[in-house]
Amino acid sequence: MSGRFRRCAALGAAVLGFGTLLSGTAAASGVVDHAVATTGCGQAVAGAGTSTTAHLKSGGIDREYRIYVPARYNPHRRYPLVLSFHGHKRTSQYQEELSGFSGSDQIAVYPQGLVGTDGETAWTGAPYSASADDVQFTSDLLTSLQGQLCVDPSRIYATGKSNGGGFVGVLACRMAGRFAAFAPVSGAFYPQGGACHPSRKVALLDFHGTADTTIPYTGNPAKGLPSIPDWLAGWTSRDHCFPRPLSYSPVHDVVVQRWLGCSLVHYRVEGAGHVWPSTEPNLDSETPTVIDATPVIRHFFRAHRL
Repeated sequence: MSGRFRRCAALGAAVLGFGTLLSGTAAASGVVDHAVATTGCGQAVAGAGTSTTAHLKSGGIDREYRIYVPARYNPHRRYPLVLSFHGHKRTSQYQEELSGFSGSDQIAVYPQGLVGTDGETAWTGAPYSASADDVQFTSDLLTSLQGQLCVDPSRIYATGKSNGGGFVGVLACRMAGRFAAFAPVSGAFYPQGGACHPSRKVALLDFHGTADTTIPYTGNPAKGLPSIPDWLAGWTSRDHCFPRPLSYSPVHDVVVQRWLGCSLVHYRVEGAGHVWPSTEPNLDSETPTVIDATPVIRHFFRAHRL
């Protein structure tokens, strides 16, 4: 665990009032697949500039998430909000340090998955996930946050790693009207995610390493995992993109594909494994890659609004 994360966690633990403020019970209104008006502007928030843990009732279950509010939070200014979902067997704290969206001028939220059928944490869409509806939880969480914080409803984003990345793919299929853009990393796109009929064209940025042995770039038919090119082809069809992408290499061993006519971008990281790409060692790997995923994701998100 890095010193930065330890300091963040310690500060979060010191502001229990902030976690209490953000706890609540969501109304059982079904999944909301459209922008929702924010009502939380003007409310003072204690503990800005720190990360803390909060709870929410969704589907009759107590759900947990970690949240970072900018240090200079102004309750009269609308902020972008990023949800970052952890991978199989991981935690919200792990995902916070791995993805690094805290510490900037945006609200960053790291939801905590439930223990699934294999005794490990997971998200809806994987064969080993719990029976709870994580899409409903995500909808409830956004509604709750928008009722307590000054969230810009046109700038809500979702990213995640592995099973969390696969869940981001599920959200793109079922909540396209609520999010401005999506960014799965090393995504596990199992067929258990269900049919994909998004309510609108989506903005989607994808990262995947060609040497990923956990979620192979070429797919795993035995597990129903598509190859990444086939998964991307599904989105080019749904979003009515031009069929052939433009390709270029911004750095050695990275090929970027961009499809015209839509907002679909893919980063193929040659030789990278099942990692969140980073030019420095991180929780996923002591071996750096040649590109940092997080700043690329930030830039992509800034370019898209509902």
